[in-house]
Amino acid sequence: MSKNGLRGYIVLAIILAVFSVIAFAAPFSMTAAFWIAYISAVVAILFQIYVFNISFKRGGSPRSKFYGFPIARIGVTYLAVQLVVSIIEMCFAEDIPAWVVLIINVIIFAVAAIGCIAAEIVHDEVIRQDVSVKMNVSNMKSLQAMSAGLADQCADESLKKDLQKLADEFKFSDPVSSEATKAMEAGLATQLNELKTALSNGDYDTARSFCGQLLNGLSERNRACKLSK
Repeated sequence: MSKNGLRGYIVLAIILAVFSVIAFAAPFSMTAAFWIAYISAVVAILFQIYVFNISFKRGGSPRSKFYGFPIARIGVTYLAVQLVVSIIEMCFAEDIPAWVVLIINVIIFAVAAIGCIAAEIVHDEVIRQDVSVKMNVSNMKSLQAMSAGLADQCADESLKKDLQKLADEFKFSDPVSSEATKAMEAGLATQLNELKTALSNGDYDTARSFCGQLLNGLSERNRACKLSK
């Protein structure tokens, strides 16, 4: 458990303790309405544990954690409203029918629960999109890394300039892959490996040929990226 999580639970324990002291120390009439009001407040306090867990899930990106705040805000608002309503209901426990108290508190809980569920759906979608984007850029990041060091492996100045141009083209290409570009990127990876092998063997003519093919293939891939948007 994280320190922030532990602190949150301590705060909830303090709220529960203070509310219980108020409920049982004050001269409230302990009717059915009183007990419904008290239990409803306890449920609101315990509900915050669920809210904390879904608001700030471990492993999420900063962006996904930011989108967890609306969930937490709904939970805290529900808690504050329910505590106030419960105390008011306890004050008039003799005059308010138990069924009225029950209906009011169930409605408050239902509104809060629906709000948290809706906000959690948005939160989970943000996490899914973050994972998807991370996966979508991995292909090009790998190709950029492969192309970055090729010029250093070449002693031919003319070819070295071509290899540096190739590395720059990869560096400034659209990093996001799509279904339309995956096959092209696989072909580019194969050609890059063959180019690297040619450089290692000192076969600069073959390497120059692959360099030209890669520039053309990368240009075609970038056009496909624009058309898919």
